[in-house]
Amino acid sequence: MAAPRIAVVGHVEHVTLGRTEGVPQPGDIVHLLDARFLPGGGGGLAFAQLCRSDAEIHLFTALGHDAAARAVEERIRVAPGRVQVHAAARAVDHPRVVVVVDAEGRRTIIVTGAPLQPAATDPLPWSILAGCDAVYFTGADPESLRLARAARRLVVTARRGAALRAAAIAPDVVIGSASDPRENAPLDAYDPCPGALVLTDGPRPVRVLRPGGAALVDAPPAPDRVLGEYGAGDSFAGALTFYLAHGLSVEEACRRAGPHGAAVLRGIDPLETQSGLIAP
Repeated sequence: MAAPRIAVVGHVEHVTLGRTEGVPQPGDIVHLLDARFLPGGGGGLAFAQLCRSDAEIHLFTALGHDAAARAVEERIRVAPGRVQVHAAARAVDHPRVVVVVDAEGRRTIIVTGAPLQPAATDPLPWSILAGCDAVYFTGADPESLRLARAARRLVVTARRGAALRAAAIAPDVVIGSASDPRENAPLDAYDPCPGALVLTDGPRPVRVLRPGGAALVDAPPAPDRVLGEYGAGDSFAGALTFYLAHGLSVEEACRRAGPHGAAVLRGIDPLETQSGLIAP
């Protein structure tokens, strides 16, 4: 098939990422080592993963009006062409996030405010969504979620349960983590029911749950040493959306997306370790 058109609807945060030698204790002065800035968050990292393909990519997001917003915008507005950014303006400071990765690769995320999300009332080219082969939604606005449902395939993060209930639409896939209580609600918690609920579980098999039954998809081998887990789930979600846009089954898309989530574990910065997406 021709290169698909894929959209991401959601937030991009100003992230300061670094590592520490151990888990901080009360009263500690913690030194953040190898610190760097990146445009992160669920929307930003899935978008970055999708940009590592030949697909036509559209990002629908919102930006504040301060230096943090300008730094984010400079990084996400890559060369014009197959990647386009549609950003709503917000007269507020852009949220800043600090991500601390410890010696075991575990990440702690400290946020300064709620993420900025686009809304259907923003003057953005929302009609593009109807022509998309797939949309990954990590926004919060129910009406923009309804607009995203016009795409051929719709993937929604499990963290947006409130938007799903308000929009009253059934996505093709809801994706979450079995170990995260904010994401591991059972299939019957969704009304309407999605076509499939995908739950990742670290190095264990991915669960694909449907009203008619469940399937397991083997996770790829993890590296011998996990250097950082920040962004692994978001990279998996972006890759899953890419393979669904190509018409693959949910199970096969999970199998192919797994290595893209695992690739991120090789370092602390997902933008340095994400691997390229190749059409099936």
